[in-house]
Amino acid sequence: MHIPFSLIIEILGTIAFTISGVFSAMQKKLDLFGVLIIGFVTAVGGGTIRDVLIGNTPVTWMKDIITPLIILGTAIVTICFKQLVKNLKVTLFLFDALGLGLFTVIGIQKGLDAGLNPGICVALGTITGCFGGVLRDLLLSQIPVLFQKEIYATACIIGGTVYVISLSFINQQFAEAIAVILICGIRIFAVRLNWKLPSIKI
Repeated sequence: MHIPFSLIIEILGTIAFTISGVFSAMQKKLDLFGVLIIGFVTAVGGGTIRDVLIGNTPVTWMKDIITPLIILGTAIVTICFKQLVKNLKVTLFLFDALGLGLFTVIGIQKGLDAGLNPGICVALGTITGCFGGVLRDLLLSQIPVLFQKEIYATACIIGGTVYVISLSFINQQFAEAIAVILICGIRIFAVRLNWKLPSIKI
């Protein structure tokens, strides 16, 4: 059975952000229910906001039981191997960067499918990629990474713009792969090389 490339991207993004959310919740020493909720919100938060904005209701995860099951399964596996995960902070950062790239592409494609302006689609992809993490951080009483000096949403905007433009020249799967790699690469190098946006002070 042929599995669409876009579905593979969505599954990988869901897994990556679930792991990121679960690990963040465990660091805050939340109980089991809290950990599961944070993992779930991180995985579907951005997509839920996207679907509401474009009028795709009920939202995607409510129409497909597979997504909640993937989140639940990923959360349980992450909890069971928490000692291993705890020692893989770099790997978890990579999961967050990967989820950022994957979900940005998903959000842009959803916008294009809805017939929206390409610029709006890039914004929609940025919301999809970033706002699961924003909700996670807010629930954990942290200032969201998006609102700090780190290169986060900027990576989505750059990669998303390249994706939209490249669709005119190359096939969709290749454009998606380039965009995901570019977004992940910018995010990783930004942290590695301490690239930051200027802060605004009063």
